[in-house]
Order: sequence, then structure tokens, then C-alpha cells
Amino acid sequence: MKINKIKCKTALSKSNLPGLDYSLNPYRGCQHNCAYCYVPNVLKISRDKWGSFVDIKTNIPNILSKELKNKKIGVVAISTVTDPYQPTEKKYRLTRYCLEQLLIHDFPICIQTKSDLILRDVDLISKFSDAEIMISIGTINDNDRKKLEPNSSSIEKRLKVIEFFSEIGIKNSVFFGPIYPTIKLSEISKIIDTFKSHNVKEIMIDKLNLKPGIKENIIRVFPPYKSLIEDSNYYQKLFSEINKLCKEKNVKSVSAF
Repeated sequence: MKINKIKCKTALSKSNLPGLDYSLNPYRGCQHNCAYCYVPNVLKISRDKWGSFVDIKTNIPNILSKELKNKKIGVVAISTVTDPYQPTEKKYRLTRYCLEQLLIHDFPICIQTKSDLILRDVDLISKFSDAEIMISIGTINDNDRKKLEPNSSSIEKRLKVIEFFSEIGIKNSVFFGPIYPTIKLSEISKIIDTFKSHNVKEIMIDKLNLKPGIKENIIRVFPPYKSLIEDSNYYQKLFSEINKLCKEKNVKSVSAF
């Protein structure tokens, strides 16, 4: 893994995602190296290089501090094109330093991650007037997770994160996506029950978005599932079953896009 220290010119960028005003990405690149990641397409980075480097925006807390003085209060998404709690955050702590700056002005925050490292910062997160935590989980089969998300936290650790934040009263949800093509219709009930047993009250669902290079990556890892990956009806059936069972089990479900 190549670590590059760089300087950034801006910290906050306008977000076009529903309910989010700004995006904040302390890093460029991601160590989790998820096979289905859409970010290489967005940032125009070669998929062969994705997962092999991380750019550390060493000055981003200072830049953020200056920008917050002049920005209109709005929801800050942390992050949108990287994971704010990827392994390198343990050393460089840029996400934590940025949270300290956001807390000074008490901007609303929405943090999305696959990592239980977020628990380190509960002392800061719990002080915000408006904070939301979203944990990404595309499967509850940890063996499958290791194939598509090799450097991320285990599913059990992520579920415990949700349970913890729920217990201390911080709004939280599961981003159930992209839903793995290994999941069968008959398994949906068990998955929702697993989420519910860890105090999940809301699930946002999303399918695999097959931008160039992603389909090939998934098929390389899960060759028997080629037909399902390319079958739009597969996800329509899954979404229908998820929404039906969530209603029955009193869990809110919403579509990502």
C-alpha cells in the first residue's frame, strides 16, 4: 500500500445526494479495496491502481476550519468517495481532526463507513446536536465479505457498531448495499431478523451498479453468479421481498436512489 501525503485546496464540496449539503473526504483512495466500488469511475482512476494507494490530505483540518467560518449550516456527509475510517485513519486521524472542527460550529453530520474504528470517536460524535451513522453491509456472510471487501471490518463488528450507537441514542441505519449477488430470496427474512436483533430501525437498499470494470471484478470473484449480476429482475424481486418483510417486521426500508 502506497501512502502519499498531499495538500488539498478545499475541504467541503457541494453534495448532490438527497438530504446532504456537503461532502467531506479526508482521503483520496481507499484501503478497503471493495471489488464493486464505483469511485474509480467517478475519479477517473485506473481500477488496476484502486486499493493500492491512499492520498493523505494532511492539511484538510486547517482548510476545513477556515471554510466553516463562511459556510451556511448544512449536513456534511463523511465521506462519499472514500471510507473515513479505513485502516490508515488509525494513524493519521484526519477524520477525527475534521470532526473536531465541525463540532466547533455544530454542523449536522452523516457518517458512512464499513469500519468499527468509528467507535474511537464516539466521544466527539455524541456531542453533535445532529449526527447520523450509516453502516454499510452488503451481506451477512463474512466469507463472501472477505472476497469482495478484503480489508474491511467483519460483519459482526459492524453490527455491533449499529447496536452501540442505537443504545446511546444516536440516529443510525444500515446501508444494505450493494446487495451481494450471492443472496437468495429465501435468505432475506434471516438477514432482516439479524439487522433487527442488533437494533437496526432503518435499512437503505441498493443494487450493484455495474459501471465499467465492476461487473468483471464481481464475476472474477463469484463466477457462478454471472447470470444473476446481469439480471435486472433479480434485484427487483429482492427489493420487493425486502420491502414486504421490512413492513411486516416493523423496520423502515428506503431505496438509495
